[in-house]
Amino acid sequence: MRVLVTGGAGFIGSHVVDALLEEGHEVVVVDDLSSGREENLNPACRFYRLDICSPELERIFRGERIELVNHHAAQIDVRRSVASPQEDARINIQGLLNLLSNCLRYGVKGFIFASSGGVVYGEPAELPVREEHPKGPLSPYGVSKLSSEYYLHYYARVHGLPYIALRYGNIYGPRQDPHGEAGVVAIFGQKMLKGETPTIYGDGEQLRDYVYVGDVVQANLLALQRLIRGSSFSSADYLDAAAYNIGTGRGTSVNELFRLLKGITGYNGEAVYGPERAGELKKIYLHASKASRELGWQPQVHLEEGLRRTVEHLAGKGTGHLRCIAAGCRARPD
Repeated sequence: MRVLVTGGAGFIGSHVVDALLEEGHEVVVVDDLSSGREENLNPACRFYRLDICSPELERIFRGERIELVNHHAAQIDVRRSVASPQEDARINIQGLLNLLSNCLRYGVKGFIFASSGGVVYGEPAELPVREEHPKGPLSPYGVSKLSSEYYLHYYARVHGLPYIALRYGNIYGPRQDPHGEAGVVAIFGQKMLKGETPTIYGDGEQLRDYVYVGDVVQANLLALQRLIRGSSFSSADYLDAAAYNIGTGRGTSVNELFRLLKGITGYNGEAVYGPERAGELKKIYLHASKASRELGWQPQVHLEEGLRRTVEHLAGKGTGHLRCIAAGCRARPD
């Protein structure tokens, strides 16, 4: 199958590209490299440097004969979304609509969307959170992700475009940018390896669901298989029918994460504590039994093992073009 991966030079998207190629699919990547990196690109893919909002996107759909879209390109920084809701909406909503209009125009058979289980629910009343939990995003980023799911639901019900939305927990692993605004594992790990002092905002007791990138890749492959088999959500009666939480069902505090990384890196210092960030959730972790039941997905990599692999990558011990899968990471020559 010929798959378009948006954001395919980014942290998650590049791993998805590697896995799709290894499964025998043809892969086309669109990425504007605003946060993605050329070194993440698999040389076997066909790459277009392009903003997903660009009208030039139609040329790619027309010329490449795209059969399925895996949409990972996004503005992912909650703080940036608060500072500029307009730009967040331009990328995350207008970009999605540009993709969807081309999907209809060129007969795309299915759409996989990278949503966020960490933001669409807001502060949950029950933990772990199930897909049908009431939604209440507390940031423009969360609003744009939930709005995107509603647009997908509309395109499925009205236009017959099958889709699956994967609501991710906090994803970590090799290739995560330690210099970005998102990704506490990479940020802490890099600082510890350099002997610098990490900052924990608030009291550090915030709980998050940390899921390894290789496990997320497996969820994408299983979602693709379901769409290929024709398990269509084009007539789903409600939004959550096509949505799947992708997480471990376990909450880990920032303090515990710091302690684990300290042991792995050999860091001798302590963290400093900064002011609590406005709008930050206190506790969120995801119930993923639906993904297990309907997609056959379960997380395989335990947190400690995933952190070790991530630190090894940050320390530069990996070689070649890493592909991280649930069974482990292995090097592949570039």
